[in-house]
Amino acid sequence: MVTGKLAEGALRRVAGELEQGGTVQPSVVVMNIQVAALMTADWLSRKLTRERVEGVTRVILPGYCRGDVSALSGRIGVDVELGPKDLCDLPVTLGAGKRDMSGYGAHDIEIVAEINEASRLAMDELVALADGLREDGADVIDVGCDPYVKGSRRQAWKGVGDVVKALRDRDQRVSVDTFHPKEAAAAVKAGAELVLSVNSRNVRQACDWGAEVVVVPDDPRSRGYLSNIEKTINILKKNNVPHRVDPVVEPIGFGFAPSLGRYLRVRERLPGVEMMMGLGNLTELTAADSAGVNMLLVGLCQELGIRSVLTTQVINWARSSVREIDTARRLAYYAVAHGVLPKHLDDRLVQLRSPRLRQFDQKQLDKLARSLTDRNVRIFADHDTQTIHAMLKGIHAHGADPYEVFRQLGITEASHAFYLGYEMAKAATALTLAKNYTQDEPLDWGLHTKQEVSHHPRKKK
Repeated sequence: MVTGKLAEGALRRVAGELEQGGTVQPSVVVMNIQVAALMTADWLSRKLTRERVEGVTRVILPGYCRGDVSALSGRIGVDVELGPKDLCDLPVTLGAGKRDMSGYGAHDIEIVAEINEASRLAMDELVALADGLREDGADVIDVGCDPYVKGSRRQAWKGVGDVVKALRDRDQRVSVDTFHPKEAAAAVKAGAELVLSVNSRNVRQACDWGAEVVVVPDDPRSRGYLSNIEKTINILKKNNVPHRVDPVVEPIGFGFAPSLGRYLRVRERLPGVEMMMGLGNLTELTAADSAGVNMLLVGLCQELGIRSVLTTQVINWARSSVREIDTARRLAYYAVAHGVLPKHLDDRLVQLRSPRLRQFDQKQLDKLARSLTDRNVRIFADHDTQTIHAMLKGIHAHGADPYEVFRQLGITEASHAFYLGYEMAKAATALTLAKNYTQDEPLDWGLHTKQEVSHHPRKKK
């Protein structure tokens, strides 16, 4: 493990822990440079000799090291690779506690993503939304029509066929969400493969559409909902109409717990039937970030063999539901298939906080501050004391208030002050939300992390 003088103590501590754990037999090589991040492959090719790595099988360089390390590997005769940018992540890089993840990513749950109130959108807007949903992981685009009750005077949407055809022309799989028989027939004629939804009120018309349908109970809360579903299914079976069943999830406070029981009872009563679950009544109607809600419901679907889910992403806190479900279905599939907990497999749904917090040794921070010989400011966020540390040659500023920490640094140059303000705002956010902070790196927001061009390349440019 190659490092510079400033990080030597921290790296030796991590190396000792790895050696005790029996994961590797580590040795630490300290180069004659203060900051390990300033190393380059060209510089190391002149400084790192074959003798210094004698007897080792693998060389790990700091993650910030720039340049092509393959030439260095050939010169010293040992495999050379970049490690993580934060040495605290070395144990994971080296496989400590890691399980074999070969095959991760497989899934068997289909995502049907609805475009709400499609009739009110322009065609180009509709197509763009559908393309975005497919890019996020949707398998089927559901064209949502206005509500319709049998016998009402609402006319059929005449443009539904044109919308379905436009999406089919872009190789999209399409479903239609309507109880209006004429809308369903027009959508299927244009290429829709699935109709949501069918019950006793429109099941006779459904036998003429030539498409798969989703069966829902006439009244999900009635005692006879199960027999009602079975009667609808029997009619469809006699007419060879493919179908899947959605017993309907209710919002919290309006029968949520009993509605989950309906899925269990349908699966027990009809073990071979295909099923669907609509997630929007929970994600859209619960004031909570949608990732955890989606993960929980997808886990339920995976265990019950529910092979399709319907989602919307209208309200702001659920606007990334398709991406979340795409991750959740992979995580749930792997957990169920391998009999393991859905933990430390894929952290992309952990967005608010970090999966694991790094710990700082106060004595080590003080020692680091005393050893600095340049004017570059290093920033750390210590969760144990809820303190921001900023240090450079001769100064170790620290405190809970970023303004006070900045005042202690005595920085007057405008661009440097702007950079430090930006970084300390990130550090303060990390402390507030129990997230890891690494200087010049974006905060980790799971699926929503956006890469940043750090200060160093900007400054060099």
